[in-house]
Amino acid sequence: MKTLLVPCDFSKTALEAFKFAIAMAKVIKGKIVVLHVIDLPMTYDSAFDGQSILVDPALYKAIADDARKRFGKLKLKHAKGFTNVSFVTEQGPVTPMIRQYMDIHKPDVVIMGTNGASGIKEFFVGSNTEKIVRFSKVPVFAIRKSREVSTVKNIVFPTTLQLNQRDFVKRLQELQRLFGAKLHILYVNTPSNFVGDGELNDYVKHYQLTNYTLNMRSNRHEQDGIIAFVNERKADMIAMATHARKGLSHFVSGSIAEDVVNHINCPVWTYALKKS
Repeated sequence: MKTLLVPCDFSKTALEAFKFAIAMAKVIKGKIVVLHVIDLPMTYDSAFDGQSILVDPALYKAIADDARKRFGKLKLKHAKGFTNVSFVTEQGPVTPMIRQYMDIHKPDVVIMGTNGASGIKEFFVGSNTEKIVRFSKVPVFAIRKSREVSTVKNIVFPTTLQLNQRDFVKRLQELQRLFGAKLHILYVNTPSNFVGDGELNDYVKHYQLTNYTLNMRSNRHEQDGIIAFVNERKADMIAMATHARKGLSHFVSGSIAEDVVNHINCPVWTYALKKS
């Protein structure tokens, strides 16, 4: 049985992620854990030279109790008849606590709502979902609007045509089988990276992909080409690999998958490439 982790702040997009998780769990006969992170302001104990961080236990309990009541209403409205769902709270900064929970409890899939990010906020901060996409060791669904599993029939798969990604492609094929969907394999030619049709054909033969279309587009920026193609095809979902860049390399180079998560409306599935 697979465990689906749903970080939840009770926002509109978190509700959409929860609804999508319920639909997924019913299909795969999985269980859902809804995680609510309570980020309380810290105070410092002057008796210990400001080294001891204090959190008011009564305040935490009151906020946690309120969150449980809100989850009870959420479950009653959107998960009626589905019993394999639990609710937990953690205290601390949101993204680090989600990552810590994932490291300890090792869910199989993470499903998160996203509002995206833009402008200065995107450049310096990004969204919590984008940060989880960057660091997650398991697949992540970024959800802006929920949809029924049965309606996902066209998945856009942007690729760099690398032939050393068998772990990722195996996960991709599992995703395709789960939804019974067609893959629309996409390569975006840019001024610095240009290939011919033959390499696309070699790619699908190498991985023995089935039920697909082959597509090439040209754009100055790869992420812009992907977004334009997704809108053109009215795709139901995007499936992408992420290089999980960290630190300075992420700041300088960014991540195409993260950019797409921040700027697209349909569900986005991402999976971090393993080092080869």
